[in-house]
Amino acid sequence: MDESVPPGDQPADHDDGPEVTATLDGDVSRVTVTGELTEAARRPLVRAVTDQMLSVPTLGRLEIDLAGVTFMNSAGMAVLVQLQRMTSPRAVTVALVSPPVAVARPLQLTGLWRRFEVVEDGAGPADGGGSPPSGAQTRRPDGPGGRSA
Repeated sequence: MDESVPPGDQPADHDDGPEVTATLDGDVSRVTVTGELTEAARRPLVRAVTDQMLSVPTLGRLEIDLAGVTFMNSAGMAVLVQLQRMTSPRAVTVALVSPPVAVARPLQLTGLWRRFEVVEDGAGPADGGGSPPSGAQTRRPDGPGGRSA
């Protein structure tokens, strides 16, 4: 009987969800996601972004570093849209940094790709030598939706 595992212990060991870390640099927040971008990511991502917005009332930019994401489903896409909607009343630009194909392709296929500023992090070999996602480019927030005037 001592060998039995309480029902709540096992899922905690296996379903921890993605790793989410957040840093601030002035009025720029960088949230890094590592692992799978699914429903399990919603709570830690929303919490991290909310904390950043409360810490810096003048927050102007949210960079979501997705280089470490290995999988994304529709719930993960919904989380990204939710973060954008959360920040839009304060005119915070949301940028997706170094999205791998696992993120870029679903966003492209659904048309959500155009909603975000997308940038490649030029700080080193973050993509492990792979080629950038098809259609990946750097867009500037020159106007609504990152379109130039």
